[in-house]
Amino acid sequence: LKGTQAKLADKVELTALSSNPIDQLWSDRPEPVVSDVRLMATDAVGQSSTSKRAEIARLLKIKGADAAILTELDSICWLLNIRGLDVSRLPVVLSNAIIHADESVDFFLDPARIPAGFKAHVGNGIRVSHPSELESCLESLADKNVSVDSGTSNAWYTLVLQNAGAHIIEAADPCLMPKAAKNETEIAGMKACHIRDGVAMAKFLSWIDAEVAQGNLHNEAVLADKVQSFREQDPTLMDLSFDTISAAGGNAAMCHYNHENQPEPGKLELNTLYLVDSGGQYLDGTTDITRTIAIGQPSDEMIQQFTLALKGHIGIARARFPQGTRGCQLDILARQHLWAEGFDYDHGTGHGVGHFLSVHEGPQSISKKLVDVPLVEGMVLSNEPGYYRADEFGIRIENLELVVELPTQGDFSVLTFESLTRCPIDKRNINVDLLTRPELAWLNDYHQKVWHDLSPLVEGDTLEWLRQSTTPLAHA
Repeated sequence: LKGTQAKLADKVELTALSSNPIDQLWSDRPEPVVSDVRLMATDAVGQSSTSKRAEIARLLKIKGADAAILTELDSICWLLNIRGLDVSRLPVVLSNAIIHADESVDFFLDPARIPAGFKAHVGNGIRVSHPSELESCLESLADKNVSVDSGTSNAWYTLVLQNAGAHIIEAADPCLMPKAAKNETEIAGMKACHIRDGVAMAKFLSWIDAEVAQGNLHNEAVLADKVQSFREQDPTLMDLSFDTISAAGGNAAMCHYNHENQPEPGKLELNTLYLVDSGGQYLDGTTDITRTIAIGQPSDEMIQQFTLALKGHIGIARARFPQGTRGCQLDILARQHLWAEGFDYDHGTGHGVGHFLSVHEGPQSISKKLVDVPLVEGMVLSNEPGYYRADEFGIRIENLELVVELPTQGDFSVLTFESLTRCPIDKRNINVDLLTRPELAWLNDYHQKVWHDLSPLVEGDTLEWLRQSTTPLAHA
């Protein structure tokens, strides 16, 4: 900002506004949601807030910073082991925080919202202030070295700090990497909620097949409500993790399609595909799954494209790579089979996922974009290659993957992925002849895990559907 001000000094005078013009023009702005602040016990998240603050303070000292500005809501909630429902689909409270190198934190939230037991929960060193006091607290950091992440905070923070005489250290939010690497408790929770989420998906997908068989071709809104109703049978579900993408036929060719934005929802048609991308926010984890379902008999072209995307999905799931590998170095594994036939998909292959936090968590990713962040043990990422034919069909196959370390007989251990998602991949869309033996072995092994984990938890028609959906495939 100072550089910009200096360059424009002789031509333009930059003046900071005291209020946001957008706020003044937004006459029908919804009232903010004020939810209860949930205290997450240490045995539910695996690490105390005191311990987390000590870890972050150590990172600040290494960078020579006296404090760091935290504006990412999931970073603040992770650091203080709290959750809320202020934002739809994101279990956070709207707040700001400043963490200091002495491990103390200035937490900006209306003190009236602080629940009983908060002080004992977070430990000593947390100063709660009303959000109106944020600016004066920033100004009190004059002559301090302050870490600011321009990628997650707006320019106002930097401007206030610079005008106060603080020394800005441009650095990533110090909570990002520790938060991304899940501990044993978080991993156990993610595994457990994915099994329960898989039960909901199995009930939903078996219901769809039964309805189609009876000639009941529902619209996208009915289907979205139905998958939500099955998730809501779990009392630990706090919210969906994002608005469900329920897309029939050609609507699925739009990656981020939302039936609620259309004049009327689309409807299932025979001999097409149906794509459903959905997930839940559970007390012990966050899920995100996409399945592409055969409605009637899909065309040979649909089956070919699905199989090419599946080969890419398996390529990521089976990948083994050394420490320090970036997600962009793995992305080709998901695209190579589509590329070989002259096809591609216009979105990333994988994004990070939080533990009962953001379903789109940074900094980890798998994509063409050169993100200079290594994949480390404990990270959770999506694995979601696809293919989209405008106005005709859309395909995406998405599981969540946990980065784990694997011993070898070589010179070093490697990292690989462990699939967390538990839900069959529609075998009706697969041309087995296009799969190699290792790819087919992975698919059959995955389906065996799905059967093992879900079959004790379902019954009746859903159990029989699950049995048929997970029986092994074989080459002709």
